[in-house]
Amino acid sequence: MRRGIAGIALCLIVIALPAAEAPYYPPPGQWVHKTPAEVGMDAVKLNDAIEFMKAHETASPARDFSDQEIVNGKLLGSIPTERATTNGLIIRHGYIVAEFGDTMRPDPTYSVAKSMLSTVAAIALQRGLIPKLDDPVANTVKDGGYDSPHNLVVTWRNHLQQESEWEGEMWGKISTFVGTEAFGGAEMKPRKIEAPGARYEYNDVRINRFALSLLRLLKKPIPDVFRDEVMNPIGASTTWKWVPYTNAYVNIDGKRMASVSGGTRWGGGMWISSYDMARFGLLWLRGGAWGDRPIVSPAYVKMATTASAHGPDYGFLWWLNTTGRQWPGSPTTSFEARGQGGNVIHIDPTRDLVVVWRWSAQSAEGFKKIVAAITN
Repeated sequence: MRRGIAGIALCLIVIALPAAEAPYYPPPGQWVHKTPAEVGMDAVKLNDAIEFMKAHETASPARDFSDQEIVNGKLLGSIPTERATTNGLIIRHGYIVAEFGDTMRPDPTYSVAKSMLSTVAAIALQRGLIPKLDDPVANTVKDGGYDSPHNLVVTWRNHLQQESEWEGEMWGKISTFVGTEAFGGAEMKPRKIEAPGARYEYNDVRINRFALSLLRLLKKPIPDVFRDEVMNPIGASTTWKWVPYTNAYVNIDGKRMASVSGGTRWGGGMWISSYDMARFGLLWLRGGAWGDRPIVSPAYVKMATTASAHGPDYGFLWWLNTTGRQWPGSPTTSFEARGQGGNVIHIDPTRDLVVVWRWSAQSAEGFKKIVAAITN
């Protein structure tokens, strides 16, 4: 009899245990908001962080983009007549806990597009179109861009880590970044080109070569691949657009296709809302899956967020905090998609946190204040 009673008691205890809450994924057109207390944050400290963010808007680019060519050189694509003021979203445990500004406006996000290109590369790798990341691109891309002895050994990994040292011209811009008219204030000093894989250099010409190489493999416009394989599955809006340069068109299997860029340095690029950027950030926070649908393999996410040999805390077109120097106070596992003008998707897996901050200044300090608001 005693054993029977004990068994009943044990059974009652098991039944009483609460089930673990399933991770939340916002459905299309919806996103649940929760109070700071509901997601383990202090409301007063969080409000202090928001007020700091509101007060720290970047001065460049100017609201009317009038300084665009001064900073970056001659435009190759369109640019809006104006941009939004600083705005952002703070997401914890998948829920929106705070937002400010015009978070629905699709603005250029500059080099955040590079992390999106990395995601498209993951899809090409998963399809087997890229056999191995350490294979030379020339093995599969035969358009003349990798024919020289130097470019012949450039690998997919080299491109993803910005260590390709690829030499050449793309859409009227040379890879050396030399020339004031072409590159404006971003012009670089001449230097000796090193072997592919031997040096990190942040270089949009080489990234645009990488984007064209992905297009050659996929044989489908990159924006269409990104829409079908990433943005539609995660419930993004239809307001974003990946705008090509006016001269960036090629013929693939008899079809004229645009090759998009990895930023908005020379116009064009990814124009997207903070809400859609937040969905993209949540996808990467959740290890590349959206609910029960795998989009980016966990193996690729791990590689993409591992520092390269030469980069300053840089992975596969993602910024990292491996040494703790990028964002002091944030875990070394944090990573970011980051673009000129203070366009940032900050991802903190340790704290289950995504922060989107557009047109920001002093973003590291802003993130520090958000982290300080976390209570558990």
